[in-house]
Amino acid sequence: MSVFSGSLGIAIGYTVPSVEKSVPLVHITTIGKYTAIEAVRTRVPVMALLVLAALLGASFFIRELAVTETIRFQTGFYATAARLCAVFLVSLYVLASITREFNDKGLDVLLALDVPRAHYICGKLAGFMLTALVVAVIVSLPLWALAPTAAAWMWTASLFVELALVVALSLFCIVTFNQLLPAAGFVAAFYLLARSLTAMRLMSAHPVAGEDTLSHQVTGLFVESLAYVMPALDRWTETAWLVNAAPEAGVLLVIAVQGAIYLALLTAATLFDFHRRSL
Repeated sequence: MSVFSGSLGIAIGYTVPSVEKSVPLVHITTIGKYTAIEAVRTRVPVMALLVLAALLGASFFIRELAVTETIRFQTGFYATAARLCAVFLVSLYVLASITREFNDKGLDVLLALDVPRAHYICGKLAGFMLTALVVAVIVSLPLWALAPTAAAWMWTASLFVELALVVALSLFCIVTFNQLLPAAGFVAAFYLLARSLTAMRLMSAHPVAGEDTLSHQVTGLFVESLAYVMPALDRWTETAWLVNAAPEAGVLLVIAVQGAIYLALLTAATLFDFHRRSL
């Protein structure tokens, strides 16, 4: 049986095995495969290459403006901008892809077959994470020439973990809200908060005035509570790794463990909410 994507005009030949021969891995890998193919057909890698070209050109302009340490300025600008653009590109693709499936009713046809909902979510997540890996590798290519190899490798690996987290968050938001704009707003708010949480903690711990007031104590308690449940993304994929010194391998291990925990939690929340969705 074929599931048709009306907005793209693409026929996805998805053969559903019989109930007796149904294998979870077959469903997940097949859905993941066609999700990755959809990313190629919607020009996600091409967009990543365009981002690379635009930011690389801008980085050379920044390099010419710098008086000293020109390579450091160029590397710092490119790494910071590439990280933000990669997050935006991957998140937007996930949100748009699932929204299109909701609107085209292709998801309803697929779930009416013998494909468990958990297999659908895991398959889409696998395909999106593969796309995130490709985007992370593409946007980090210039850094292998601008920065030490060890630092570029660590930065690329950390960027992939960060993009995987953004993928899981975007998938959770679009399944929960079912609308592109609220989901995109929540993803942006969560990401910006996670990036600025350490700065908020420092400002809360060292106020200019009113340290003993009740409002400051409540605010400080709230910020500290957020710090326990949200990832400190400002410590992930740091530009300082490229312009100063590469971190130890243990830093990347901690980031990978944190990313795996948040990925598992977001996936579980997505599965729970998706199981409550009515066709």
